[in-house]
Amino acid sequence: MARKSLDTVRNALRGVNGFASAQEIYAALAAQPRPLGLTTVYRSLRTLVDAQEVDFIRRGDGEGAYRYCGPAHHHHLVCRQCGETVEIGADVVETWAQKVAATEGFRNVVHSVELSGLCPSC
Repeated sequence: MARKSLDTVRNALRGVNGFASAQEIYAALAAQPRPLGLTTVYRSLRTLVDAQEVDFIRRGDGEGAYRYCGPAHHHHLVCRQCGETVEIGADVVETWAQKVAATEGFRNVVHSVELSGLCPSC
């Protein structure tokens, strides 16, 4: 993956308030003098998700959405109606995940927790 493509997608995500789909990111980048192809946007997003720089959620309509959050581990509370997203820490989830993994003999376990509901505005 070209570093420039990753930087371009990363910077586009930094400029988005909330989550954006790959199509939305692609459309935002289309105005650039040397726009990225849609396949490159998807590949860059997958690389950034794998590096834990970008969070991925599935919207209520099933479409995937991405947000730049940096490397700190966290979880999300997402409004099903408007998409408002709040980052939440969840020590109890971390403890539970470690305990379940140890009980089953698993190691090097990763997890993602996403809670959804309706925000106060909705």
